[in-house]
Amino acid sequence: MDAYQFAKDKQAVIFELDNVLFPEKDYLLQVYYLFAQFIEYSEQKNAQVILEFMRLEYELNGSDNLFQKTAAKFDLAESYQYNFDLLHQNARLPLKLLLYKNMLEFMQELVVDRKKIFIVTTGDPEQQLNKIKQTEWNGLEKYLTVFFADELQQPKSEIFINILSNNNLSSNEALVVGANKFDEEQSKLINLPYIVSLEIYR
Repeated sequence: MDAYQFAKDKQAVIFELDNVLFPEKDYLLQVYYLFAQFIEYSEQKNAQVILEFMRLEYELNGSDNLFQKTAAKFDLAESYQYNFDLLHQNARLPLKLLLYKNMLEFMQELVVDRKKIFIVTTGDPEQQLNKIKQTEWNGLEKYLTVFFADELQQPKSEIFINILSNNNLSSNEALVVGANKFDEEQSKLINLPYIVSLEIYR
């Protein structure tokens, strides 16, 4: 899908963060790496073995209950859940998060064409902000306006409406770029055009 043509008559584009601008796993796997290193330091257990278990479990079954599964496998105290959760919120990543190439090029084109760029993201606000701070934006950061849905305690559709209202835009002057059915449903509730991020090419 040639999003550059699709966005030609738009004044604003609204993005989700995870799996839209970069792969969520690029963040989570670094968090798991840091947690495994922490456990090795604290418990003298092999960090590489722990990380490999967490990586495989994540790739097979996702992130749900990953701490509990890891704790059971390696006989870790439940108290380490605190450290695990805290790392998700404030981890200093060894490597910066990199935007998908197609998204980077798309956003650069939007800036050149003076389109407004918004990020509306769900999930823990501290964690999402931590991701944003550790992303290599290639200078795009000064053009971004970010909304954290969980902090605002509003459904995305309401945030979309507020963005349109505050920028004097009609629904056909904006575009939502997402990666899941939820984003699509929230967009369709207010008749916002929607496209899937990974279908975008130049």
